Amino acid sequence: MADLTLALDIGGTKIAAGLVDTDGNLVASQQKPTPHSDTDPEPAFAVVRELVGELTAGATVRGVGIGSAGPVDLPAGTVSPVNIPAWRGFPLRDRVAELAPGLPVRLGGDGVCMALGEHWRGAGRSAPFMLGMVVSTGIGGGLVLGGKSYLGRTGNAGHVGHMVVEVDGPPCACGGRGCVEAIASGPRMVAWARDNGWRAAPDADAKVLAAAAAAGDDTAVRAFTRGAEAIASMITSVGAACDLDLVVLGGGVAKSGAVLFDPLRAALARHARLGFIAGLRVVPAELGGDAGLVGAAALLSVDA
Repeated sequence: MADLTLALDIGGTKIAAGLVDTDGNLVASQQKPTPHSDTDPEPAFAVVRELVGELTAGATVRGVGIGSAGPVDLPAGTVSPVNIPAWRGFPLRDRVAELAPGLPVRLGGDGVCMALGEHWRGAGRSAPFMLGMVVSTGIGGGLVLGGKSYLGRTGNAGHVGHMVVEVDGPPCACGGRGCVEAIASGPRMVAWARDNGWRAAPDADAKVLAAAAAAGDDTAVRAFTRGAEAIASMITSVGAACDLDLVVLGGGVAKSGAVLFDPLRAALARHARLGFIAGLRVVPAELGGDAGLVGAAALLSVDA
């Protein structure tokens, strides 16, 4: 098939690759777990290499779009994902370009790509001013302002997971304190619940916590309410700064449904009182795990 873009979506849990046509349809995809090493960057890139080889075998692609966990440095083409510690200043754009000689290669943050994907083909199609958010192992985000992605100086605009919502709050992996990611990411909600008496198997994750909350477990409910309060505080601030009309929420924790969205919307109603942000809508993402791939392709396929 012609007119396909190779899309990569790189995170701390998984690395995915897909082929996306010019209408934003994901026509093929594969994913593999992200290898973990504190010092060696090559195991994770070996997975990227494998996926690129598998997806492009027999296909003609016109370019490569990369969405990566960040921070990113778009001018330099490097990434420093918090959850891939061996990638500090890793030259991802140039390394991928070596795998696709002669093709344009575009890099973006994973939150930006999620937002672009939902704006192009998902829940944000009618929203010229939107925040796309991923709530999962970490919390990321991207902004679409005036119908186009807003990247900022280095490409990290919309990196909302590291907005401080609790002064002197819990330490965050970024080195700061009180970031929304340190409170409302899946692992942090699980850790808080355990510290406050939740009894579950050692490998229980946010999905198990959500099921417990849905079943009425008081500690699990409080963990989600606390996380929702942090997310609502952040959304209120971003909404006030950027005059948003929509927030699209995706990621594994967002799949928890009402146990997250009900307290989130209630908290947002309390916090967002100014006329121009009162009633700011928060909706679930429509593309699920495909949003990052579609958005990575959008870096080449649409006027991003």
